[in-house]
Amino acid sequence: MAGKAARVEEYLGALEPDFRAELERIRALVKELVPEAEETMSYSMPMLKYKQRALVDYTASEKHLSFYPSCWAIEELEDRLEGFSKTVHAIRFTPAAPLPDNLIRDLVLVHVREVDAGRQ
Repeated sequence: MAGKAARVEEYLGALEPDFRAELERIRALVKELVPEAEETMSYSMPMLKYKQRALVDYTASEKHLSFYPSCWAIEELEDRLEGFSKTVHAIRFTPAAPLPDNLIRDLVLVHVREVDAGRQ
């Protein structure tokens, strides 16, 4: 979708408006939750890093969006992910069926807790 963007703004700017709006919402929420998170690009995806470690990635594909919080967070909150397509590392969703703010918050906070605890 956004090709080989060098910056997050460039990546988001290349998306369809509804996909961009969803990823911007996630981006803003994570930055609000973890203000010290650093924004970068990794593997052609926007990433927010916390304490020099990947906190979350998010990306757009042709038909869906993906959110990568951590396998630990996905495993811990598995019971709240019914109805979403997922892998070990990612949760897929669409603008028509977005991830709820409270779920994003909890996924991010699980990962922050684990990073703070030194989990590798």
